[in-house]
Amino acid sequence: MTRPFRFGVVAPVLTDVRSWTEQARRLAGQGFSTLLVPDVPLWQPAPAPLLAHAAAVADLRVGTWVYASPFRPPWATAWEAHSLTELTGGRFEMGIGTGRPGIEDELRDRGMAVPSPAERLDRVRDTVDELRAMDGTDVHTPVVMAVRGPRATAVGLEVADTLTFAARVGDTREGMAARAREVLRVRDVELALHVPVVGDDVAPFMASAAETDPQALREADSLLVLPADPAAAVEELRRRREEIGYSYVVVGAGAADRMAPVVAELAGT
Repeated sequence: MTRPFRFGVVAPVLTDVRSWTEQARRLAGQGFSTLLVPDVPLWQPAPAPLLAHAAAVADLRVGTWVYASPFRPPWATAWEAHSLTELTGGRFEMGIGTGRPGIEDELRDRGMAVPSPAERLDRVRDTVDELRAMDGTDVHTPVVMAVRGPRATAVGLEVADTLTFAARVGDTREGMAARAREVLRVRDVELALHVPVVGDDVAPFMASAAETDPQALREADSLLVLPADPAAAVEELRRRREEIGYSYVVVGAGAADRMAPVVAELAGT
């Protein structure tokens, strides 16, 4: 099944909340479907109140990109996610994963235990189980899961509505396509493509500028980059959907204005 395109923006609070609120309204006006925030303790306002605020002031879906399961007890995350679904009138989607690179040091700095990879996956599964119990039969909070290895992918296929592959700079187009084909053979799940580089703009939270060279990514035909030219980006995204299955495209806030013509052309088609 060919899914219609939708577009999300990872938009952390980098200046002040008033400017961020204006940005949320602008994204809605440009046709983006989802405003997403990272889960980094003390880096910005906490995700739950921030996303509830965004949904109250802008006609957008909102979501986490993504909850880091090692920081959060499953029941507490599920309660927060279910509450956001209720408060936003069903416009919340819970992004969740096993944690970003370097999270082990963050956990130790806060006096928290460092769970094993298997324990982190168990927490993700337990969180979704708790969420489904809280949602009951009449509510469904969509779950987006960030995966990479085969075990995480298997869990994602069990519990998630949308999968995003935690791509690295060295991942090739064909390698990413092969992983997508394997997933889609098992289940017709929505695939989200995380694009940290548009033209020469590198999203500060989504990728490290020191490790993500736009020219090198273009030469490698990486899926982590899109052309700056809107027409070329439209053509490339259509190719990625046709050949691989990506229909949900997530970019950084710095690229939103550049991507606006692409969103106008493709969203909903």
